[in-house]
Amino acid sequence: MRRSRTVALTAAAAAAVLVVTGCSSDKKSDDPKSTATGSSAAGTGGATGADAGTKGIVNASDKKGGTVTYEMRGTPDSLDPGNTYYAYIYNFSRLYARPLTTFQPGAGADGQKLVPDLAESMGKPSADGLSWTYKLRAGLKYEDGTPITSKDVKYAVLRSNFAPEVNSNGPSYFKELLVDNDKPYEGPYKDKEGDLKSIETPDDLTIVFHLKHAFADFDYLVSAPQTAPVPKEKDTGSTYVKHVMSSGTYKFESYEDGKQAVLVPNTNWDKASDPIRKQLPDKIVLKMNIEQSTIDKDLLAGNAQVDLVGAGVDQQTQAKILQDPKLKAQTDNAFGGRLVYTAINSQVAPFDNVECRKAVQYAIDKVSVQTAIGGPIRGAVANTVLPPDVPGHEDFNTYQTKDNKGDEAKAKEALKACGKPDGFNTVLTARTERAPEIAAATSIQAALKKVGINAEIQQYPQGKYFSDHVGVPAFNKEKNIGLMMMQWGADWPTGYGFLQQITDGRAVKASGNNNLAELNDPEVNKLLDEAAVNTDRAAREKIYAQIDKKVMDSAVYVPLTYFKVFLYRPDSATNLVSTPAFSGEYDYLNIGSAK
Repeated sequence: MRRSRTVALTAAAAAAVLVVTGCSSDKKSDDPKSTATGSSAAGTGGATGADAGTKGIVNASDKKGGTVTYEMRGTPDSLDPGNTYYAYIYNFSRLYARPLTTFQPGAGADGQKLVPDLAESMGKPSADGLSWTYKLRAGLKYEDGTPITSKDVKYAVLRSNFAPEVNSNGPSYFKELLVDNDKPYEGPYKDKEGDLKSIETPDDLTIVFHLKHAFADFDYLVSAPQTAPVPKEKDTGSTYVKHVMSSGTYKFESYEDGKQAVLVPNTNWDKASDPIRKQLPDKIVLKMNIEQSTIDKDLLAGNAQVDLVGAGVDQQTQAKILQDPKLKAQTDNAFGGRLVYTAINSQVAPFDNVECRKAVQYAIDKVSVQTAIGGPIRGAVANTVLPPDVPGHEDFNTYQTKDNKGDEAKAKEALKACGKPDGFNTVLTARTERAPEIAAATSIQAALKKVGINAEIQQYPQGKYFSDHVGVPAFNKEKNIGLMMMQWGADWPTGYGFLQQITDGRAVKASGNNNLAELNDPEVNKLLDEAAVNTDRAAREKIYAQIDKKVMDSAVYVPLTYFKVFLYRPDSATNLVSTPAFSGEYDYLNIGSAK
């Protein structure tokens, strides 16, 4: 997205783009090309049975009181809205941090509808598409009663995009898009007296973003928690997570790093300024570092209402549920636009040779990986980077093998072509808390060994996976990490929202990197630029398909499965709906307690 050239985009065309890019299929089936619709009206509570949460809001209620308990395996990267990049924290953070726009609660197409949140309306692009203006709702307050201003939104963007030494976890879209100062801006911590002139706040309710080039998806971009306001005088840098100043329905009563967070109602939240939130429970408790088997037991017993990570139950619980029709009737199985893949680091030898990368592509038995993850109920075998339920997907299979079970002969041919006929040693990483990911890595390890590639599996905690380990290119080179297990979902429901951060060479960061392959293909970068400013939906989607094919030609990503969640809905929770906006997880905005 870094651009020196300018391409005109009219306001009318930009508005049209924003309407069409949010569209999705209104069909529900086992085909990942279709997602569940919200055809049963949001809030009716009429949906029941298996997959009811993919069709509407289950157990809809305005009942107040009680406690909603979230449990999670491991720890989050951060609960600081400006320092996170996990979908489940994007989702959860909306309870205490309101971005400029967000997704309304609902299933299928309903859940992908973008609506104003902190802003009173969607953004107003200039005639050339190079500026976007937002007006904040009047009367907004923080938890302490002080006014929320446009300057706080600007400060939030600055701290999350221009201070990687403090906040490295999130994406850097704003830094890539915003017009530069005459000299580089060093961020609010290093340059306390400086400013970024490309974000203007002409008054306390107005914020204007000036872009290097037109960007039709900008209303989607500002739905990120990076636009949730932060008062400069309350920011404590890396320790801000200990007391995030709430702009949402709930505020932090307590926070214990790696253990627990407790949220209680924000008494300065005003329903009149917030048409999509309800503020139902008296307390929200997030428990961290809980074993997945324990989370599953607590959900089945109704002692917890939500598995925060939202990937679904473990395999033992899955088997138990599938054998019990009553339990199965309380589950939701949805695709949610996620891809499980192995990233191949193109900067770590011998994977700097494309033929060595092709050897991995051919060697892996994807059916074995699918089985290790949990079978077809947890995902369909994948052959492309772009999932079928993200606009722009086209079916193709660059490294086709019989029945998707791998081809040892082709893998060995590729090894010979890359000068490694006897194979080589490398490291394959996975996240410690994710048993299915480790199982998939073990399957891959076995397949690679058959062709002479010895992959040592190393595990790292999910909370630091990107900030300290595989998201640090220097670390990968030091540790000879050539292969990395990964799961990715779209930042917003367009091909650009899925592809840019993992395929754009200009998005590679020293820490918190998500382009794990370190792919930097000028042709891919150029196509991303063209898609960003193209006003024609069909043309954009053709570009996304071109990007997908070029990325697969480079062999830097091995698509494994189009991931499906398998979630259990406890009777103790109200307002549960699986939302494609957050990768098929439940929408956390209005979950209440039935107790």
